[in-house]
Amino acid sequence: MSENKRKYIVTSAWPYVNAIPHLGNLIGSVLSADVFARFLRLRGEEVVFVSGSDMHGTPVAVAAKTKHLPAEELAMKNHEIIADLFQRWNISYDNYTHTHTPTHIKFVQEFYVEVQKNGYIFEKEIESLYCKEDNLFLPDRFVEGICPHCGASGARGDQCDNPECGKLLTPLELNKPKCAICGSTPEIRTTKHWYMDFPKLQEELKELIENNQIIPQNARSMCLNSIEEGIPERAITRDLEWGIPAPFEGAEDKSIYVWFEAVLGYISAVKEWAEKNENDPKRFDSFWKDNETNAVYFIGKDNIIFHLIVFPGLLMAYNANKKEEEKLVLPYNVSSTEFLMFEKDKFSKSRGVGIWINEALEIAPLDYWRFNLVYNRPEKSDTSFLWSEFENNINTLNDIIGNFIHRTLTFINNKFESKIPEKIKLDERDEQFVVKLKTISEQIEFYLGQFELRKALREIVEYAREGNIYLNDKAPWHIIKKNKKAAGHVFNLCAQFAYSLAILLGPFIPNTSKKILELLNLEKDLNELGWDSIDENKLETGKEIKKAEPLFEKLDIDDIKEKLIKIKQKKKRVKQIHMISYEDFKELDIRIGKITNVEGIENADNLYKLTLDTGDGTRTLVAGLAQHYKEEELLNKNIAFLANLEPKKLRGVLSEGMLLAAVKDNVVSILTPDKDVDPGAKIE
Repeated sequence: MSENKRKYIVTSAWPYVNAIPHLGNLIGSVLSADVFARFLRLRGEEVVFVSGSDMHGTPVAVAAKTKHLPAEELAMKNHEIIADLFQRWNISYDNYTHTHTPTHIKFVQEFYVEVQKNGYIFEKEIESLYCKEDNLFLPDRFVEGICPHCGASGARGDQCDNPECGKLLTPLELNKPKCAICGSTPEIRTTKHWYMDFPKLQEELKELIENNQIIPQNARSMCLNSIEEGIPERAITRDLEWGIPAPFEGAEDKSIYVWFEAVLGYISAVKEWAEKNENDPKRFDSFWKDNETNAVYFIGKDNIIFHLIVFPGLLMAYNANKKEEEKLVLPYNVSSTEFLMFEKDKFSKSRGVGIWINEALEIAPLDYWRFNLVYNRPEKSDTSFLWSEFENNINTLNDIIGNFIHRTLTFINNKFESKIPEKIKLDERDEQFVVKLKTISEQIEFYLGQFELRKALREIVEYAREGNIYLNDKAPWHIIKKNKKAAGHVFNLCAQFAYSLAILLGPFIPNTSKKILELLNLEKDLNELGWDSIDENKLETGKEIKKAEPLFEKLDIDDIKEKLIKIKQKKKRVKQIHMISYEDFKELDIRIGKITNVEGIENADNLYKLTLDTGDGTRTLVAGLAQHYKEEELLNKNIAFLANLEPKKLRGVLSEGMLLAAVKDNVVSILTPDKDVDPGAKIE
């Protein structure tokens, strides 16, 4: 354990609740942050790991409008789904919350009152895009168009989606703008907004980025280029009902722009954790108001500007007139990844390209995914998830790590009564092996301290490979024929090596790590044992271990791919069901009618003209039943029909409703009541 504990705030980017994250989202922030937080806890540091669902903003508002649902209802439902999925992915959050909590709302409003007092917020009237069809101003993602900088289509009103561009935008900058809800061309109207005066902070932000040597080069270059071009004033309010009400005088009909409140969730989530989880509000100050605290943010490269310019700028504006002990700590590092592609293509739910985190758990064990994603983490450049690599990585787990541990423990089970054998004097080969064992944690710690998670995991795999090489070099299965004690000595060292793998793998594949410790019959959990517990004498001679079990299993990649195809096909069928509100359903007038006459229609082989007794008169319906029912089979039947459907002419005959029938493959079955019901009876 660390002699002097350091404090860390570890965070991952807040996912929008309008969609379930895919594998690229997960490795870009959530999983990477979890690995780092677990490592810090193992090392004995004081850590609070937080994140939450981004409930507000235009993506959620647009999704709610298209689904005809209240925004809060949709957001809460999706938040619960995402929170549950992160638990299933074994993400070790100390607090996973959301941006619609009373704690967050109050904190954001009080924060901006302070920033306004410090002179960094001003108001002005601006021209804004307005959709007459939907009767609302169109902020941010309510507008789509062509990026004025790179010419990419599909740019949003807040940022270009092209990863080679990624420039911050305003809706008025877009070429050929259109409403994201209805697709119509908006008009320009005047409205008032409150602005953050970022130009005042430009030099401070430049100095922060230049002096921070830990920030990745891609992030540094992007931010310094943006500052060189000049940081613009940014509107922090929106004409949007769904969001946190702006606290400024005269801004009663405005909400805080989602990006200017969601990033503050990193702070409010710790506040909520301290007050509710820890029952100690002072714990918030001990993290956020201690300049020795290291605040680390794990994000994808599309969020760099917001985390290295917007968020630090807000903190600087808030801190402006504060005493040192009241200032909020600035970022220690923003660890940004490049993009993860899927088979060299972009993830796309609409096109069925990629794997979403709920799908992944249905087709392969969790630790296989965690291992594979970190092993191929896109740290320096965009990388692609490839099925061939996924298969190779499963084999790596099984053949290198699983094989070594299973061979070691099985031999001890069978030849030494499941007890750690005695160690004797080390020879030169043993010495080399022990040196590797003693130094490995320091080596992995260095890579993790540099936020090179991929390199750290690959080094652990190479370390496990060394274990197999040592075992093969020593060949104790031959030695035991002449000298059982010498063979036992080899397996003593191999058991110590297996223990070291349990510790090293803890941050990456914690379920596997726990299973190794259970097989070694160790009751303490990882954090009690600690990162520095790796040693050649950790397992005492004579300690009893459990019966060896395989840690991993071989998987058929073709079977996994087939499972994914079936999942996507099933979801596609479900997606085709368009949900309506109860109020909309009540508008449907479905009644019982009695067929009193059936006629064929000229030049329409499949159509019948049906005359219905509706209880208060007669109606004509046109129905495509001629290939499924004979005329006499329909005559005098009571059937269900939609009575308030707008009349429509079909083959010259005016159809005054719609007959209801069930259809599967080529079988058609009309809906009839199972008891005698008078014509005109309403179905409710």
